[in-house]
Amino acid sequence: MGCFSFICQNIIMLKIKIICLGKFKERAYIELEKEYLKRLRPFAKVAVTELPEIPYHSPDSVEKTKKKEAGLIVKQLSDNSIVILLEEKGQKRNSVEFAGFLERIGGLGQEIIFVLGSGIGLHESLKTYSNYTISLSDLTFPHNLARILLEEQIYRACTIIVGKKYHK
Repeated sequence: MGCFSFICQNIIMLKIKIICLGKFKERAYIELEKEYLKRLRPFAKVAVTELPEIPYHSPDSVEKTKKKEAGLIVKQLSDNSIVILLEEKGQKRNSVEFAGFLERIGGLGQEIIFVLGSGIGLHESLKTYSNYTISLSDLTFPHNLARILLEEQIYRACTIIVGKKYHK
C-alpha cells in the first residue's frame, strides 16, 4: 500500500522507521521495546532497523567510524521520507509539543524515519539527508535507553493526538 498517514475519527496511523546502530543485549530493553511496539500498533506501523556498530580502537578513529556508520544509515533511507536525527544539540520539545510535531509531519503522508547513532553519535554528513534534528533531553542517555525513550515518546504522542488517557 506504500507510505500512509492519516487522522480520522480520532485514529492516527503513521508509518515509522527507526534506524539504530547496535542491537539490544539486555533482556530488559528487549522486553520494553516489545511492549512499546505492541502499544503502538493501533497508531503506527513501526519498523526497527538495527545496523551493526562499527568498533573503533582509538579516539583518533572516532570520526572515521562515524563516517562508516553514516554510510550504513544512508543506505537505509528511502526517498520521499521525513528524516529525523536524534542528537544532543537537536531541538527539544515537551511531550505535547512533540505530539503536535508528529501530528503535523504525519499528516504529510510520508514515512517518518528516526535515526539514532551509536554510543559515539552521528556523523555530520547525515544532516544533509535530514529534515529535522531533535533531542530527547539535556541529559545524556545510553543509546539503547534513548531508543526506548523515543519509542515511549512516540507512543505518548499518539495517545495525546487521539485523546487517549496516558499522558499526565
